[in-house]
Amino acid sequence: MQLKDYVALIRRSWLLIVACTIIGGSVGAAMAFLSPTTYQSTAQLYVSVRNSGAAWDLAQSTNYARQAVTSYVRVIPTAIVLDPVIEDLGLKMTSSQLAGQVSASTPLNTQLIMITVTDENPSQATQLANAIGDSFANAVTTELEAPTGTEAESKVRVESISPAKVPTAPSSPNLRLDLALGLLIGLAVGIGLAVLRSVLDTRIRTIADVESVVDVPILGGIPFDPDSPERPLVVQAAPRDPRAEAFRRVRTNVQFLAIDDGTPTFVITSSAPAEGKSTTAANLALTLGETGMRVALIDADLRKPRLADNFHIEGGVGLSDVLAGRVTLSAVMQPWGRSKLFLLPAGTLPPNPAELLGSRAMWQTLEELRRAFDFVIIDAPPLLAVTDAAVMARLTTGAILVAASGSTRKPQLASAVKAIESADAKLLGVIMTKLPTKGPDSAAYGQYTYGVTHAGV
Repeated sequence: MQLKDYVALIRRSWLLIVACTIIGGSVGAAMAFLSPTTYQSTAQLYVSVRNSGAAWDLAQSTNYARQAVTSYVRVIPTAIVLDPVIEDLGLKMTSSQLAGQVSASTPLNTQLIMITVTDENPSQATQLANAIGDSFANAVTTELEAPTGTEAESKVRVESISPAKVPTAPSSPNLRLDLALGLLIGLAVGIGLAVLRSVLDTRIRTIADVESVVDVPILGGIPFDPDSPERPLVVQAAPRDPRAEAFRRVRTNVQFLAIDDGTPTFVITSSAPAEGKSTTAANLALTLGETGMRVALIDADLRKPRLADNFHIEGGVGLSDVLAGRVTLSAVMQPWGRSKLFLLPAGTLPPNPAELLGSRAMWQTLEELRRAFDFVIIDAPPLLAVTDAAVMARLTTGAILVAASGSTRKPQLASAVKAIESADAKLLGVIMTKLPTKGPDSAAYGQYTYGVTHAGV
């Protein structure tokens, strides 16, 4: 993914990210308010080793002390140090319980030991820190490093150089820190969920998504229009609408596909319903008719035909009746508008659409259309629902696949391509529909949606 893809991902999932961030901050604030108030008090000790005063002895004793303190910090939270403190202060707890309140550390390459005690009572924390320091010093000089032989005292000395003081402010909870951590964790979780949702989301959104599935050119993109159901024939209803211009750009690219001899015959189909194939076929035919060419638009969706409704023509008799031999092709072709566009509705809905569309009668009908027209556009059913489109694609120049942004899924698109290839037909290209004109994905379609002002999906 490129930087712009991550930006689009964040913009697409901003609500999820903001929600997780707010929840994280709320949890952090709640933890701060619900956590008991505790105080920390620290006593600082210095460990040294007696020496003769000679330079070599001084260096040796210093090195020994520095090595010893790393072991001493492990001794402090043990029973040998804590039991005497419990007894002296009359505490009602065990050494292991007290050890949970005690931490010891030593700065690197020093002879210092820091003993920190955490307690809900600031005075108690101070008293414990100083008592533990005294107990530790006694344990080292009388037990761990006890005098040997004729020595009167231990070679190791532990001195308090900074006694613990009563803290004036609690160490916990830290509202600012807890709130900041909560917000940060919430933000990270939100971004993580957004990335996960993006990875699991197989819907086609960008040109790169289509190109990762099919190895054919993108013939163009049609921006989303919420009014499309009310005005499917935008090229005729609003010729200067940016969406109409998008169909004209598609027309230009489709014309480049017509390089073979004979009349170009294209099957317009999609992987699933409601992806805009019928609207695309109708407006493509209208734009081709604008150029003065003779164009035939055929409704070959013998299950759910749309052409008659879109163009407001009589659709009771049409293609199925021609294929059944009840009428002639010339008798049912209907001219439309001032251009040389002719329409052939679906006609009577038959019980065997696939057989009719794959019959010799269909081949003969297509041959007759090729002789009479410069372009033949066929609106076919979705590929994954029935085999009709794949059957017809084998009889034509090839198929043009319509994929809807934010709706078509990659597995569906891949299955549609496979269905065309399995029928030994040719896939000529893909037209993307319902492209967002606003929102995180709109930038990816700038070349297709210039000047469009419809709200994005």
